[in-house]
Amino acid sequence: MKRIVLFLLTNLAVMLVLSISARILGVDRFLTANGMNFGMLLGFSALIGFGGAFISLLMSKSMAKWSTGAQVINSPRNADEAWLVDTVRQLSSRAGLPMPEVAIYQGAPNAFATGASKSNSLVAVSTGLLSSMRRREVEAVLAHEVAHIANGDMVTLTLIQGVVNTFVVFLSRVAGYLVDSFLRKSDEESSGPGIGYYIASFMFEILFGILASIIVMYFSRQREYRADAGAAQLLGSTAPMIDALQVLGGRQPGELPKTMAASGISGGMAGLFSSHPPIETRIAALQALR
Repeated sequence: MKRIVLFLLTNLAVMLVLSISARILGVDRFLTANGMNFGMLLGFSALIGFGGAFISLLMSKSMAKWSTGAQVINSPRNADEAWLVDTVRQLSSRAGLPMPEVAIYQGAPNAFATGASKSNSLVAVSTGLLSSMRRREVEAVLAHEVAHIANGDMVTLTLIQGVVNTFVVFLSRVAGYLVDSFLRKSDEESSGPGIGYYIASFMFEILFGILASIIVMYFSRQREYRADAGAAQLLGSTAPMIDALQVLGGRQPGELPKTMAASGISGGMAGLFSSHPPIETRIAALQALR
């Protein structure tokens, strides 16, 4: 329930900020009595699409901590935490990265990396993952997450999300305007958009949003292959990552908040809407690197 409330409040706050920004910039006045201003609509769409994506990116680390209850290890309290911090430090050094924050959260086996940039990142692992894997396998998972940071995956996915969001907002409103114009073509006295515009725009936004999510999830799956390969490069062998994936393949992956799902080590259901490829195909891809 905490995650759902936090997710809703955050999205409401983001939309409020973007709506105010659109009003100040004047790009929300793309509908006129004489028709639609496509240039202004494109500006509005880009503001909503990229604005929402980048605000989410900037808030990603804080949101991850709040939603998972992850506790950053500022001063290791035991040998396991000391090993965890030291391992991330060594992997980050090999990848040429600044030291990210390291955190632990309560939950089933999973891990994620997030942050607005390579110099402002977080690697978090669950207690379930630490207790169910050998250190060699945990190191592989950590290498996978460090590879995500080194590849700039958080920023790349944000840019892709911004582009598809822009097209969703733009095309849904154009389609809504066309539907509304068709429905009111015999009404010569009416001016401006009618109720058909708002209903059609809403329906098209849902439809285009579904198609956009397929595109975003495709890129998310591709970055998992790159992170697996990056982990193998950091460790000098594909074997640890393969072993870690085999362990994960035999367990139910821990659930992450929706905003973090694409950052986890193990994926959910396979298919067009999955953020992660099936474990078997990831293992096969690693075996092909040998």
